[in-house]
Amino acid sequence: MRKWVTKNQYTIYQLLKGGSSVFAVSNGNSLLIVDTSLKPGWKELCRNIDSLTANNEKVTALIITHAHNDHTENAADLKEKYKLKLIAHKNEAKYITSGDSSIPEGTNALTRFIANSFMKTESGKLRMKYKPAVVDIEVEDKYDLSSFGFNAYIIHTPGHTYGSMSIIVDNEIALVGDAMSGLFNSICPPFALDTKLMAESWKRLLDTGCSVYLPSHGTEDSREFVSKQYEKYSL
Repeated sequence: MRKWVTKNQYTIYQLLKGGSSVFAVSNGNSLLIVDTSLKPGWKELCRNIDSLTANNEKVTALIITHAHNDHTENAADLKEKYKLKLIAHKNEAKYITSGDSSIPEGTNALTRFIANSFMKTESGKLRMKYKPAVVDIEVEDKYDLSSFGFNAYIIHTPGHTYGSMSIIVDNEIALVGDAMSGLFNSICPPFALDTKLMAESWKRLLDTGCSVYLPSHGTEDSREFVSKQYEKYSL
């Protein structure tokens, strides 16, 4: 597993990579899981979590950055297996508890064509179905994770969806879900509900002072790159 370590020795593990990454944040005693990816990754995901808990670390919470199925499809089963508290934004909770969300619009000519041609039905947008899960903690603008033993907090970073969230670890590393992309030399995700909100969220993420941004898709983004991209898209 690839990992990142902050100045205060918080470790972030990439439990799954590829289609949609899953991360674990460790303080040496307990773990926070961020997102869950899709069903085909279930066995590898559990194997990697179990390899960390073998060192006497306890899994305490699951944070869902937003309700799309590539982030939530294993949520119900993870919650049951590890007895986790599930944390999500209040705008996403209704989708997670119903196991049903839609795909946003494309952000460029190609993805707009894909969304309009292949991701809509006669009754509206194509739906993404998955096993429903109960949300235990609903976040609004900001949520402090110190009660779980972490120098970390969650902030609302809408744009990709209206309830998208990011996790700020040790004021150094941000786990941003789909609020940013790590693909195609751009931080703009190929799909988003509101690109203006997206740019405002990038500014909020820059204001955290983080030096590394870990998106769910692609590779990490540096602060310098995010700053340049923000200047480009906010014009």
